Amino acid sequence: MPDSQFAPLKNDRFLRALARQPVDRTPVWMMRQAGRYLPEYRAARAKAGSFMDLCRNTELACEVTLQPLERYPLDAAILFSDILTIPDAMGLGLYFEEGEGPKFRKPVRTGAEIGALEVVNSERDLDYVMNAVSAIRRELNGRVPLIGFSGSPWTLATYMVEGGSSRDFARCKALLYNQPEVMHQLLTVLADSVINYLNAQIRAGAQAVQIFDTWGGALSHEAYREFSLQYMARIVDGLIKEADGRPVPAILFTKGGGQWLEAMADSGASALGLDWTTDLGAARARVGDKVALQGNLDPAVLYASPERIRSEVAAVLASFGRGSGHIFNLGHGITPKVDPEHARAMIEAVVELSPQYHD
Repeated sequence: MPDSQFAPLKNDRFLRALARQPVDRTPVWMMRQAGRYLPEYRAARAKAGSFMDLCRNTELACEVTLQPLERYPLDAAILFSDILTIPDAMGLGLYFEEGEGPKFRKPVRTGAEIGALEVVNSERDLDYVMNAVSAIRRELNGRVPLIGFSGSPWTLATYMVEGGSSRDFARCKALLYNQPEVMHQLLTVLADSVINYLNAQIRAGAQAVQIFDTWGGALSHEAYREFSLQYMARIVDGLIKEADGRPVPAILFTKGGGQWLEAMADSGASALGLDWTTDLGAARARVGDKVALQGNLDPAVLYASPERIRSEVAAVLASFGRGSGHIFNLGHGITPKVDPEHARAMIEAVVELSPQYHD
């Protein structure tokens, strides 16, 4: 879609912070900000019939993406979708069981099964995602930037090999250690699919992208670099770098990845997402001016009182300190039982308390 069909951006605070440019206050958004904690989201999902039907319905996917922006002064919207759309498009049969999370009817566990996988053509096989991106971008009308996203190759691989969620990743790690060449084959086809997928999102209207490496922290020190980080760096290198006359920043988020920040900062990404186990100020000292940082309030803080939420927000802001290059976020996704008014308390605290850290 030509750039001229999209409205000019009115609030670019998020993109400026990602570029470590001056801002008037710290921008804020939440991972899973469109989700089950909102009653209006639950109503839209009930109307859709199922989670994947909601993802595939352009009108409803657009509606739930915008819902949190109607409630809160957020600085970015994030596409409503799922990290497992790529393996679903590969024919693995994604489905969801209540209380058990995602599952695949046809997991891949052998060299032959993995060798049969092909790079996903996202504009053909995941056109419903691109339709949603374009619709959301038009509906935003320049209000805030739109973030696209994907799961990381390693994270996608864990679900594809295990057949669903796992606590110990026994099958996936057995494959990694016993047949590393087969695991690399799987990660290569996934990395190339993610490049295709995120570039399709950018062409459809995404103004920044995030790679969710949910399970990278489950790897050993060296295995993380070999089987997760190098593939995320490959993706960043293959991404479209500019759209609408602006850079398109990429954010890497490895849950449990605090020990690899320096290596992650060398990936070519614009920013690193941090979970709540890493001190933000220490992380800033370690990466210097190489990347912006995003995070990193413990999502469980949102179960506390609004007063305590405000004090914890203040502590995160103080930890990063003065200057740009910080995007306020949770250290993981907001959880379903959070009171929406507690999310408001966090966001409003960022809006009120952060200007003192900016000139």
